[in-house]
Amino acid sequence: MCPRSPARGHRKKGDGDDGGMGRSRGGLTSKIHALVDAEGRPVNLRLTGGQIADCAEADALTNEFGEGDILLADKGYDTNAIRARCLVPAWANIPPKSNRKDSFVFSRWVCRQRSLVERFFNRIKQFRDIATRYDKRPENYLAAVKLVATRIWCQSL
Repeated sequence: MCPRSPARGHRKKGDGDDGGMGRSRGGLTSKIHALVDAEGRPVNLRLTGGQIADCAEADALTNEFGEGDILLADKGYDTNAIRARCLVPAWANIPPKSNRKDSFVFSRWVCRQRSLVERFFNRIKQFRDIATRYDKRPENYLAAVKLVATRIWCQSL
């Protein structure tokens, strides 16, 4: 007689990495985080779930910052940690949130250059595969985004 063990396998809720698929009020969503250069060409791309805060990806995006670089971001990236990280090699020109008590140097004129990032997102959304997200797996979707970003980079040369 051989001992038996139940062949049931149960996954724990929330077990493993979601890989860029998140659940928010609109259903399954994801966010593309991009770091672009002064020409509007992508330098670094990340994919996260829709419920993840924008500021959580700032560390991974700003690893390549050098002396004299300027970080232009929206209010979602306005945290003390991001400002402190960019204080030494770069300058963070982020509009302050409405509930911020501290005051920081912020230039509206420099922040207008943030339209380069918005234009990059508009260019990648012109591709139907990216705009409608046909890929179910996050790895495939990020690969498609990087492929489109490479095409945009090559067209700008």
